[in-house]
Amino acid sequence: MIDKLIHKIKKTKAPIVVGLDPMLSYIPEHIQKKAFEAHGETLEGAAEAIWQFNKEIVDHTADLIPAVKPQIAMYEQFGIPGLEAFKKTVDYCHGKDLVVIGDAKRGDIGSTSAAYAAGHLGTVTVGGSAFRPFDEDFLTVNPYLGTDGVKPFADVCREEKKGLFILVKTSNPSSGEFQDQIADGRPLYEHVGELVAKWGESCMGESYSQIGAVVGATYPEMGKVLRKIMPKNYILVPGYGAQGGKGADLVHFFNEDGLGAIVNSSRGIIAAYKQEAYVKFGPEQFGEASRAAVEDMIKDINGALGL
Repeated sequence: MIDKLIHKIKKTKAPIVVGLDPMLSYIPEHIQKKAFEAHGETLEGAAEAIWQFNKEIVDHTADLIPAVKPQIAMYEQFGIPGLEAFKKTVDYCHGKDLVVIGDAKRGDIGSTSAAYAAGHLGTVTVGGSAFRPFDEDFLTVNPYLGTDGVKPFADVCREEKKGLFILVKTSNPSSGEFQDQIADGRPLYEHVGELVAKWGESCMGESYSQIGAVVGATYPEMGKVLRKIMPKNYILVPGYGAQGGKGADLVHFFNEDGLGAIVNSSRGIIAAYKQEAYVKFGPEQFGEASRAAVEDMIKDINGALGL
């Protein structure tokens, strides 16, 4: 799957991923009104509004981007209807030939970890039939439990030719409370980065591993160090835009070949119509606002990379 992602990045000349992390407060009133008229002010109504919102954003941006990253918590909060909207979104994005990165940050051990891996990346068998419950292409994984927690995911990735993005240095302000702690003279995130590189050796694509890392755009100097530690691992970079990251901050996340990283923006794109720069589009044209935000993001990052 990493080879498909790289192919799509080269084809679109857009090393970016759109985070489909919808909150009801992001969804224009006319979308919510129609959903609530059909389903009432219920979990089903909220899920329908989310689905219609996602669909329009994907329709307006799919030709510009290689991948999307739905954050499952934004769907889980609406219960079973929300999870159904998540699955519909994943399937719709696959229909547009987009790579889907499931942002679930799962992490456990043994049969629990294996079940997460099967449900999100692999198959489950019921009677004589095999099913793909969520069927994302990549999944974010929390490595806090060590190799025991990562191995079941890696095993499924090898079987299914799918991928992982493992949390190494996250973009949130308090990430340093654990991730920056010094162990054997170096920050913990460097040790995690070394393990990601090691785990990735057994899941190689053509030039990069199926196992990548999450490193926040808000820590560019740390990204520079981790890029050297993990030369064959793709880096998923959250924190662009709304969290303060800019294209100029991201150069060191990439390798000299111009590859090696994919940058995420969520509300900066899906709620672009609420920003001053795109307010001219208005709520009725929120999909067009998202498209304009994607175009500006591509220009910003490629300009910083000299592409």
